[in-house]
Parts: sequence; C-alpha cells; structure tokens
Amino acid sequence: AVIISQISILCTANSKLFREYIGAEFKDVKFSDVPIDPNVDFHFILSFAIDYDTSTSPSPTNGKFNVFWDSTNLSPSHVSSIKSKHPNVKVAISLGGYTVGSQFAYFKPSSVRSWVANAVTSLTSIIKKYNLDGIDIDYEHFQADPQTFAESIGLLIKTLKRNKVISFASIAPYADNEVQRQYLALWNKYGDIIDYVNFQFYAYDKGTTIPQFLSYFNNQSSNYNGGKVLVSFQSDVRRGLTPEDGFFDACNMLKSQQRLHGIFVWSADDSKADGFIYEKQSQEILD
Repeated sequence: AVIISQISILCTANSKLFREYIGAEFKDVKFSDVPIDPNVDFHFILSFAIDYDTSTSPSPTNGKFNVFWDSTNLSPSHVSSIKSKHPNVKVAISLGGYTVGSQFAYFKPSSVRSWVANAVTSLTSIIKKYNLDGIDIDYEHFQADPQTFAESIGLLIKTLKRNKVISFASIAPYADNEVQRQYLALWNKYGDIIDYVNFQFYAYDKGTTIPQFLSYFNNQSSNYNGGKVLVSFQSDVRRGLTPEDGFFDACNMLKSQQRLHGIFVWSADDSKADGFIYEKQSQEILD
C-alpha cells in the first residue's frame, strides 16, 4: 500500500517534458528548425527504426533494425550539434511505426529469444552511432500474441537499460482493441521500466471536445496506472482535439490539477509549414 501511494504521489505532478516525432515524412525538416525553449526537457524522437530490410519490397528481419527516417537531414552529426547547442535536448528513436514502404510494419518475431538478441545488437549499434538517449515503442500492427510482444519488448528495454545503452523508454499506444491488448500486456508485466506513455490522443475522432479529451485522459491514466501519460496532438490537425478547438485549454486544466506529465506532438515534419506555432505554445505552457 505504501509503494502504491508513493507511485501515485510521484505521478501526480506537472512535468516540463516536451517531445516531438521527427523525420518520418522526409520533408527536409532539421532539428535546428524547431524552436527549443531552454527551460523545458526536450526530446526529439527519430521516426522510425524498423526491423525490416531496406529493399524495394521490405520484409521482416526478426529484430535486425534499420534506419527509415530522413538520415540526410537528421544524421549523427546533426544529433551531436543540436545536443551541444541545447543541453536540455535528448534524442530517442521510435521503433516500428504504422507502415514501411507501402505496407503495414508488423511486429513479427521468429521467437522471443532470437528477436531480442538481434534487436539488442542492431539497436545498440544505431544508438551508439547516433549518440541517442532512449527508445520509443510504436508498433501498431502485430503478427504475434500479446505475451510474445510483452516479453520481447520488455526484455529489450531491460537489456538496453542494464547495458547503459539507453536512459529512458516510452511506449506509444492508442485506443484500438488489438493495440491496447498488446501494450497493456507489456505494461502489466514491465510497466516499472517504462518511463513515459506517449498515448496517441490524436487518434481519436476529429471534433473531440475538451470534456471528451479529459475523459479519455482519465481512462488511459487508469489503464496505464502509475505511468506518466503524456497528452498529444497532431500538428496537421486532422484528428483528435486540436489546438484550435481547445487542446491547450485542456492542458491548462490538467496543469491546475498537477496532472500534466508532458506534451508530445506528431510531428515536426507537418509543423514546418506553419512555423512551429503549436510547438511554441506547448512549451510556453510547460515552462
């Protein structure tokens, strides 16, 4: 009971964490394009590293990850440069994503043991090459049962942390029955080593109201009990509660309740055309 109480106290506090996905859409966006408030904890999340080969018709590689983000504009030297200019910046990679090429990107391991071994080796190489700090789990399609997903991802995070390759890990579920089945199995077994829940609140319907959004937040905070559930929006404002419809009002309400654990945005690629106005507003709220 004491432990549960302490977890609740730890998670009932505002955070200055701002996170943004970058590089998935190859729109020539650079780290240096994005406004960075020195008073927030800023995480760029490179999107994506995927365990598929890089052929014209990609196929699964059982945990051997390759870079599928815009590595021309987001290279190891770019990572070093932005981190040296901004001490509050950390950079992570997201694993999986929605598609690879023109097909779904599936989580499809041959076995837990072989997938984890391959993933640890390949990701350690990428993380060290790019001088990265953490990983984000964003698989959205599955050809494996929840127990296999939970064990594979849990052991991957545990091993990378134990080897001091990463200092934090997050997961990025959304409100879909199969997706939730997989991620809740992972959370229930390995939630203690997952630092953030990047819940994709922008996957809810466009036209979401502030009361609906707050209800969704409460539901997912209950699902991922004890976790730091971050709020989120999509900067091309196609879905979910948008900034124009009250996203920042909802953030301020949560902040007044000491429940704003951070904000993340999908994505810098889409925000570039609008001059990153929403990123600036997000960081002002967190500051």
